[in-house]
Amino acid sequence: MLDMAANRVVQKYQQASCEQLWEQNEKPKSAQEQEIIRFLHSDPQMRTEFINQIASPVANKMFECGMIP
Repeated sequence: MLDMAANRVVQKYQQASCEQLWEQNEKPKSAQEQEIIRFLHSDPQMRTEFINQIASPVANKMFECGMIP
């Protein structure tokens, strides 16, 4: 489940344009995304693993899109 969620996040950021990411950032999260977020909040070890998997590709895309300095 964790790997699937991490892969989904990485694919979302790699395949989306900057404009799409800005639009998606403003939309409310789906029920499935909210469930995964609750799970990650409740399990620090899994949250660390998740962040380790997505950090580099997501941060790079956010930097390219001007979402982080």
